[in-house]
Amino acid sequence: MTDFENKTVLVTGGGSGIGLATARRLLEEGANVVLVGRDPERLATAAKDLDAGERVLTVAADVARPGDLDTVVDQVRERFGSLHGVFANAGIGLNARTADVTEADFDQVVGTNFKGSFFTVQKALPLLEEGSSIVLNASWLVHRGMGAGSVYAASKAAVLNLPRTLAPDLAEFGIRVNAVTPGHIRTEMFDMVAPVEPVREFFRGQVALGTLGTPKDIAETVLFLLSPKAAYITGQEFVVDGGLTGSVPA
Repeated sequence: MTDFENKTVLVTGGGSGIGLATARRLLEEGANVVLVGRDPERLATAAKDLDAGERVLTVAADVARPGDLDTVVDQVRERFGSLHGVFANAGIGLNARTADVTEADFDQVVGTNFKGSFFTVQKALPLLEEGSSIVLNASWLVHRGMGAGSVYAASKAAVLNLPRTLAPDLAEFGIRVNAVTPGHIRTEMFDMVAPVEPVREFFRGQVALGTLGTPKDIAETVLFLLSPKAAYITGQEFVVDGGLTGSVPA
């Protein structure tokens, strides 16, 4: 029996990229997976691709709307009864200079990235079994400034702070809370920022290992943090960036 046999894990932003890669690895390890995303068609495609039958529940919801998350919780309770893990992964980017950011931009980014992460955790609490694990998705931009990323980076800095406060707050329930911080990972969001090879090469050149990461690179770390192998780890950040934030390439 694996660490995740007969366990259920909620993954937001599960229709593509890091969320989908994490869902795939969880299923391979025996878990049931709840995929949450805003686009029903993308979720349906993801579920078909995962090909795990009743072990996958898809729920179309906007994490920035707590009422949508109530619907997610209701459907999880009806299908699986409880949860053993949460990966609060849903997020959106914004590449805009400070003078160009609108109030709508600000509300959308902060609403999805920070508010969405917080309420995903809050709404999931009644279903989380003792010994459960929560992982939040931060960003390398918490550690390195980029002129066109002020609002996005600030929203992710708020996300990164959450494990430090949620960990002691939820410890009495036996729930661990940690964060994973990805570097340059080849996802659809990354390809929007770096749509052509010269731009991708620029980003690749910032990484000590000289390569871009894959969604599976992050998924493996998330699985570790969700598993009993990380039973004595809480309130921590795990940076998975190939040396992007801590090293200067030779």
